[in-house]
Amino acid sequence: MNLIGNILWLIFGGFVSFIQYMISGFLLCLTIIGIPFGLQCFKIAFFVLMPFGRQVREVPGQTGCLATLFNIIWIFIGGLWIALGHFVFGLLLCITIIGIPFGRQHFKLMSLSFTPFGKEVY
Repeated sequence: MNLIGNILWLIFGGFVSFIQYMISGFLLCLTIIGIPFGLQCFKIAFFVLMPFGRQVREVPGQTGCLATLFNIIWIFIGGLWIALGHFVFGLLLCITIIGIPFGRQHFKLMSLSFTPFGKEVY
């Protein structure tokens, strides 16, 4: 079932989102200051590529002051707007029964894109 969900996800916008996150990651990696944020964009991009069957969890021991500081910077730079976008798409998709699985994936993406530092995808 996860394979079918991932294929449908890619067809109906997942691949475009993957490309957008990859471009953002490459642009952020052009500067030394942006490299940690670019790496988080790559993490989100590969999660966007195939979200069905994967989960996001907190990494134990990785929630230090540096991860907290980077999450705060990430929120102000654009993480809030990215998370709100995933939230709105999740709500819109959950209106129909067919869209509920895709809406749930947007809610998982919302939690990762709001504060990506200190989280891992497994």
